[in-house]
Amino acid sequence: MTVDEGPRRAVRLVALLNLAYFGVEFAVALHIGSVSLLADSVDFLEDAAVNFLIFAALDWSLRRRAQVGMALAGILLLPALAFLWALWRKYADPTPPEAVPLTLTGGGALVVNLFCAFTLARFRHHAGSLMKAAFLSARNDALANIAIMAAGGATLLTRSPWPDVVVGLGIAAMNIDAAKEVWEAARAERHAARKAPHA
Repeated sequence: MTVDEGPRRAVRLVALLNLAYFGVEFAVALHIGSVSLLADSVDFLEDAAVNFLIFAALDWSLRRRAQVGMALAGILLLPALAFLWALWRKYADPTPPEAVPLTLTGGGALVVNLFCAFTLARFRHHAGSLMKAAFLSARNDALANIAIMAAGGATLLTRSPWPDVVVGLGIAAMNIDAAKEVWEAARAERHAARKAPHA
């Protein structure tokens, strides 16, 4: 099966952008001690991996795409695990993160993710669960980045670590919901593949 080059080019570009901004956000998160940025940086790395996998799998059979979709549902849970690890570290050292770098880095992530979401939006119904996984990741990340920027403002006003922690929890919850949606789409593909053995 041959897939239109449009979706392939889109996921390749999105994968490279996510990999690049992962490095930026991860470095800032470690420097300022931010739970939400750390969870979001791991999310960027996960998105890069998801999109590279999708790039490889787009012209695979329906059955193999369903298998990859189920694996991607598991990968979408990784930011939730990263959040739990970061939350444990924050419990040991409840110092609030630096508000200005938190806000600016969240703003940069928002620009990257909005671009990725718009790039993927027109292809979100191609190749079933695979493109859906890519689009949902970008969409959720843009929402998370707005929340990170709000947490930066709240941290500046309150000097409390809690806005950062609450946003990190929200990022983890969004990724769990996205994993559920991708899993359901992959199950539907697997069911379709059983009905069409040569798909």
